[in-house]
Amino acid sequence: MVPAVKEYLAEIATAIRELHGCESVHQRSVPVKEVFQGKTAWEGMVEVLALVGHPKTKKAYAWGFQEPDGRWEITTVLEIPPVRSPETAVKAAIVTAARQRGIRK
Repeated sequence: MVPAVKEYLAEIATAIRELHGCESVHQRSVPVKEVFQGKTAWEGMVEVLALVGHPKTKKAYAWGFQEPDGRWEITTVLEIPPVRSPETAVKAAIVTAARQRGIRK
């Protein structure tokens, strides 16, 4: 595994530990492209992780990017209905971000 990938996955594991209070095991990477009104709203790789010791679910989805200062911005979404896949995790994150900015669907 390339060191940058190891570092990225380690950052995701740390975010899950801090946000959700459990350990995680990387299962796979899934490409996702979310299109809204003919335009790409989000495109990237979503990491699928098995959760160890979480009281409500056994899976999470995560993705992120590195800031210019080297910090990672990580988004994590638990697999709790209606979230059932990497695609629905991205949709849920987009809707949540829009609501936080005061944008209505």
